[in-house]
Amino acid sequence: MTGRTSRFLPVAAATAALLVFSSAQAADIAVPMRDGMPTLAPLVERVTPAVVNVAVKTKLDMDDNPLLKDPKFRRFFDLPDKLPPQERNSVGSGVIIDAKKGYILTNHHVIDEATDIIITLPKDRRTLIAKVIGSDKETDIALLQVPAENLVALPMGDTSNMRVGDYVVAVGNPFGLGQTVTSGIVSALGRSMGGSIEGYEDFIQTDASINPGNSGGALVNLKGELIGINTAIIGPSGGNVGVGFAVPTTIFRSVMNQLVAYGEVRRGQIGVQIQDMTPELAKNLGINQTEGALISSVVKGSPAETAGLRSGDVAVALDGAPLHGMSDLRNRIGMMTLGTAVNVTVFRGGKKQEFKITIGKPAQQITEAKAEDRPALLGATFSNTDPVTDKVKGVRVLNVERGSPAFQSNLRPGDIIVSVNQRQIANVEDFTAAMKTSARQTALFIKRGGEDILVIVQ
Repeated sequence: MTGRTSRFLPVAAATAALLVFSSAQAADIAVPMRDGMPTLAPLVERVTPAVVNVAVKTKLDMDDNPLLKDPKFRRFFDLPDKLPPQERNSVGSGVIIDAKKGYILTNHHVIDEATDIIITLPKDRRTLIAKVIGSDKETDIALLQVPAENLVALPMGDTSNMRVGDYVVAVGNPFGLGQTVTSGIVSALGRSMGGSIEGYEDFIQTDASINPGNSGGALVNLKGELIGINTAIIGPSGGNVGVGFAVPTTIFRSVMNQLVAYGEVRRGQIGVQIQDMTPELAKNLGINQTEGALISSVVKGSPAETAGLRSGDVAVALDGAPLHGMSDLRNRIGMMTLGTAVNVTVFRGGKKQEFKITIGKPAQQITEAKAEDRPALLGATFSNTDPVTDKVKGVRVLNVERGSPAFQSNLRPGDIIVSVNQRQIANVEDFTAAMKTSARQTALFIKRGGEDILVIVQ
């Protein structure tokens, strides 16, 4: 047995060495060794002080439970008219990205509707109360701030040159056990979860073990640079099966900058409906181009129409950088601030043409319901549903401030309002007109998850 063990030591050492380097990084990093063997310990020691535990308290409105809305059920159990809220505790992770200002990145879903957020630092076990600077549901990114005293931040890496096969390390707080480090490789880039997370999807996929509680934690390269915020997993039992996802720096850097500047993401659009190019589509349209985003329609009066784009154009580059598909165009436009000028290259009539477009506001979006129109809607924001990703037409509830009149009216983020007093609505304009002319008590028919819900607005 001794002979067999010594015989295979060189193979084991070579395999371990690969975990320390990828070929692209070997020139920049010296091989860390301990007792003659490669080790990730020096890297881990630099990274872990910047990854924190996030403890969250939320209050659940028990009256929102569909079962408790049944008068017969309430009478049978002799329940009061108003039940007290139930407190719920949960845990996640976060990454310090600015030690001087006390900024911490985590996931939106970790702190959503939180009443208290407690940060625990790994090095000295200090606990700090965090405040929310801003949060963006569509990228699942939130920015917190704590008192900036003796903090350690992670430098940000560049994911634009990352390749499948590069080695990565994940750090987080799985199952609330405490700080945990796992390693793996980049399994895929530009990954989408097929709509299981709403919004802008351009994930790094990794086989580094990510479990519940890792959300908001760090994915780092072998330079110790932050390249992703761990966000989600795919697993039949809710545990790790080697398919984890992280939001890359190309997404969260832009979101973070806007949250710092405005407290929200002021996301724009150019006013086009798009779909992926396919070889069959390219053949039918007589286009020698199988990558890019096919523009199927242009919204009247939109920035795209003003610039001269037409249906049938194929967008192939944005500011000179190639576009691989519709999600690529959607993600990159969605990360730009309002008023930004971009150059869009399209194929039209077998030739390339370039158009300069200024990013505009999303069409038909209400930023806040007007009190004179319907006070019960104050605190909510709405937008048209997306004809590509949404299965029904109507109005999507984007955000609802906790405790606002809209929240008290039982509107929740993600709701899709499909009719007002049995009158079908297709967009925000229909919704606004219906609410202005409806009676004091208005019945909103809503799609929430897989359920149909009736909400009465006073």
